[in-house]
Amino acid sequence: MTLSALPSGTAVDPQAIAAALRVEVERVVRGKPDAVRLALCALLAGEHLLVEDVPGTGKTVLARSLAAALGGRFRRVQCTPDLLPSDITGTTVYEPATGEWSFRAGPVFANIVLVDELNRASPRTQAALLEPMEERTVSVDGTSHRLPTPFLVVATQNPYGSAGTFALPESQLDRFGIVLTMGVPDRAAQRGLLRGEGGLDALAGVAAVTTPGQLAAAIEAVRSVHVAEAVVEYALDLVDATRAHTDLVLGASPRATQSLLGLARAHAVVAQRSYVSPDDVQAVFLAALAHRVITLDGSATATATRVLSVVMGSVAVPSG
Repeated sequence: MTLSALPSGTAVDPQAIAAALRVEVERVVRGKPDAVRLALCALLAGEHLLVEDVPGTGKTVLARSLAAALGGRFRRVQCTPDLLPSDITGTTVYEPATGEWSFRAGPVFANIVLVDELNRASPRTQAALLEPMEERTVSVDGTSHRLPTPFLVVATQNPYGSAGTFALPESQLDRFGIVLTMGVPDRAAQRGLLRGEGGLDALAGVAAVTTPGQLAAAIEAVRSVHVAEAVVEYALDLVDATRAHTDLVLGASPRATQSLLGLARAHAVVAQRSYVSPDDVQAVFLAALAHRVITLDGSATATATRVLSVVMGSVAVPSG
């Protein structure tokens, strides 16, 4: 029996949901277990996801397989320089039949919203996502509209193209819990793709293993996963080290620290454990913080990742 077939009111098991989602997504996204694991961490922590990579590496396939597996509504926004904020959030329209104005919802009203090539949208249009990603609401003409639950933005951008793009500001980047790179799958996975195993060809076969309601309950359950005091102190030590490192102008913020611990809780669930270990903190540390710190030269996430790797190696890991 799939999780979606469970009777109404049945308590959800976040570990079972994580395992079922992982099986379905990895049927499509072949040879990228780390990317799938981090994407599920973002989902179960209630965080948004940014995937940086060149075209053709499976960013869209990852987002669509996640949406299909959780059984929620999926919408896609293709960003271009002429895209308007209302093309994302929606707008009010006049209804001649009734003589009244009504709100027509935009594509952001979905459980998973793929925002393709986010950095090709103008800064004004990028800013239209700030309120939805933070508050889970959309305000149009003075009226606030609640987004569905759960709500996850999966955005993509090509870090190697600069023509016709607008760099994401720190406030936008801070809305993403995880930033990851898909990379090229290994030779065995590529061979399977050439044979029609996984990829777009397999999307139609992805089964919904849960429902948005059950996933929302799982997200709430993840927030109560046990974290020992020693692990909390370890996370704080890591964050303090980012603020003291001479190669960083700006270390991790308090909000980034909260996000780090929430993602570590989700990683523990994905790893089928009921408590957070230092390994969980380490597993999400780079993907959770590299986009939230600023290096001396203000360079890309890759440089910040190298600095944070040094930071992680310099902080003592609690034992026991």
